[in-house]
Amino acid sequence: MKLADVKHIGVVGGGIMGAGIAQVLAVAGYQVTIRDLTDPIISDIKDSLIEGKWGVKRAVEKGKIGFDTASQVIDLVSFTTDIQDLKNCDVIIEAVPEKLALKQEIFAELDNIIKPEAIFTSNTSGLVIEEISSSVSAQRKQQFVGMHFSNPVPVMSMCEIITTDAASIDTVEAVVGIAKASKRAISMVKDQPGTYGFILNRVFAAAYKEAKKIVDDGLATPEDVDKAMITGRNWPAAFFGNRGGIGKEW
Repeated sequence: MKLADVKHIGVVGGGIMGAGIAQVLAVAGYQVTIRDLTDPIISDIKDSLIEGKWGVKRAVEKGKIGFDTASQVIDLVSFTTDIQDLKNCDVIIEAVPEKLALKQEIFAELDNIIKPEAIFTSNTSGLVIEEISSSVSAQRKQQFVGMHFSNPVPVMSMCEIITTDAASIDTVEAVVGIAKASKRAISMVKDQPGTYGFILNRVFAAAYKEAKKIVDDGLATPEDVDKAMITGRNWPAAFFGNRGGIGKEW
């Protein structure tokens, strides 16, 4: 699958991340289908995409996007509970909870449904891509990479693209192209078995360890550590106060 062939992208798992991913892809002009488990969940995803804190309605009100772009998003994003509706997608982005066995199970099912030439990606924040892809065919492993967006997706432009030794050049180039079209700031990183996290989470975890030691040693309060990082590095939040993260909104 080459970038020029990518028209329709399936997002498996709505939630905070899935809705945000679908939004930026639709702004870029891609047709997007979000698949989740039940109609009530689908209703919540629609509400998040349109009416949510980072949805298109608020984006228009803040002048981030125009009305025509918001209408384009609403027109291009569809919703389903039937996994068969994804069978002709050119790219799949998985955004389900961070459970390795769950991701493996979903990709094994998708591998038997989605057209053979389609690219598979995972939005995992830190699981090993080689392990996630272990449930798919040898051919599909060549079309499998990580594509980690940052929360909230419409605001945070980061996208870590995680490549395995098996991933083909065409696959990597296509995913990079999709990220660029979605106005993501791309960081390339190699998959590494035996680790958790890529760039963002590994660096943050190391920084948090040091921040906690400063507090535990009585050198500064949590509030002062956070204040130093927020005002000194322009972070939107730091280590100890309220912050976004996996499954959370800022």
